[in-house]
Amino acid sequence: MSDCIFCKIAEKKMPAKIVYEDGQALAFEDVNPQAPVHILVISKRHIPTILDIGDGDAALMGHLLGVCKKIAMDKGIAESGFRVVSNCNPEGGQVVYHLHLHVLGGRKLHGPLG
Repeated sequence: MSDCIFCKIAEKKMPAKIVYEDGQALAFEDVNPQAPVHILVISKRHIPTILDIGDGDAALMGHLLGVCKKIAMDKGIAESGFRVVSNCNPEGGQVVYHLHLHVLGGRKLHGPLG
């Protein structure tokens, strides 16, 4: 999608501190981190929200969760604990309408969103 900031990052048209990439997914540091480790994991295919995940996207979603696991292990937060969050629509706190998972950790997380 031409005006989507995460699509531009996936297409390398905008800079980001990328920590992981494969054919289906991209992970990069959040520009406004809410924890010592705050990585965003996105699908390279534009999916606006969780509500737009199709019946055929189960493997992709499993892959994205596997990327979250790999990042937690690589960043050294797997054993101590981490959180995976996805916001959906305005009242859910979604700001960028490109499905993304937040991997948060590196400190004791408090409250519903860390």
